[in-house]
Amino acid sequence: MSFMQTFLHQCPLVSGAFNQSLPPLKFTVKCCSLTFPATVVNGSVDRKSNERSEIRLGLPSKGRMASDTLDLLKDCQLSVRQTNPRQYVAEIPQIANLEVWFQRPKDIVRKLLSGDLDLGIVGLDTFSEYGQGNEDLIIVHDALAFGDCRLSLAIPKYGVFENINSVKELAQMPLWTAERPLRVATGFTYLGPKFLKENGLQHVTFSTADGALEAAPAMGIADAIVDLVSSGTTLKENNLKEIEGGVLLESQGIMVASKKSLMQRKGLLDITHEILERFEAHLKALDQFTVVANMRGTNIDEVSERILSQPSLSGLQGPTISPVFRKVDGVVTQDYYAIVICVPKKKLYKSVQQLRSIGGSGVLVSPLTYIFNEETPRWNELLSKLGL
Repeated sequence: MSFMQTFLHQCPLVSGAFNQSLPPLKFTVKCCSLTFPATVVNGSVDRKSNERSEIRLGLPSKGRMASDTLDLLKDCQLSVRQTNPRQYVAEIPQIANLEVWFQRPKDIVRKLLSGDLDLGIVGLDTFSEYGQGNEDLIIVHDALAFGDCRLSLAIPKYGVFENINSVKELAQMPLWTAERPLRVATGFTYLGPKFLKENGLQHVTFSTADGALEAAPAMGIADAIVDLVSSGTTLKENNLKEIEGGVLLESQGIMVASKKSLMQRKGLLDITHEILERFEAHLKALDQFTVVANMRGTNIDEVSERILSQPSLSGLQGPTISPVFRKVDGVVTQDYYAIVICVPKKKLYKSVQQLRSIGGSGVLVSPLTYIFNEETPRWNELLSKLGL
């Protein structure tokens, strides 16, 4: 009896009858809180995921990546509504026909490949490790401004590695042979071997370890590790060091999609466009402040000359200048102008100083929530990747 036949006989939640002597039987499988149409043919299940009409977005289910993802969506007015925190399916009320599925990041990538998800948010490291360059996976947004880290090779500061400061020097060590290979502990069993082979390390063995990899060299079970690094403090505290040329990739949160789904699933392109535009508008605004000031002047041309003479006051496309009307001794006068510009956060104080130096007063500063362009460049890039 096949595994599927055993499952159908034993699972108490299967509705329908099963008989080996009958022709292929269609029924509904309800197990593990999932329901999907299925056809049993020769003991195997054909899941018709392509028949669903809902768009599915995969989000990380736990950890800092999960909370940062939900915060970004909330900031973009796309709050996820989950009726029961124990459920793995939720919704975003602002977008019709969109299901949110909470999954482990690596499972998001796998289910994009299998067609069970259409869109997903994961780290670039996870995408690269489990996507393995598959052409059906497309990066829709490559910089969501959270989850910053790097995947890096680290070796001990002591012993035979004391004077080794680059990957090139590591590869040239005569110590590594077929009988005594370099032992690397990592959870990245695709990216790790690929990187070391490309960098000339031929004699290497890899192992995976539960828990903190940083302890592996000190325990004598590995010579080096390939792991995610944020600040580098944990490495230093365990007498490990990163070396020149040892960064496999710089990672942060990204939005990804199935190319096949984008081309075939009705409504997915429109939903992707909306989410992408909201992300772009919000993320662009994060680095900007709106600055408003009054400035005395005889006319708009004279005021604009003064403003544009200062390098930090050009704004996104140029300052907005409008007359300020006030009454002086009962007479309406126009001797002040209101200045509105967008200023990068890093240049805020310098910009305020320049404004005041040319006569600006009553300077008001406020954060921006969104900056919408005529069209986001990333949308045009996506259409180009799809050949549309």
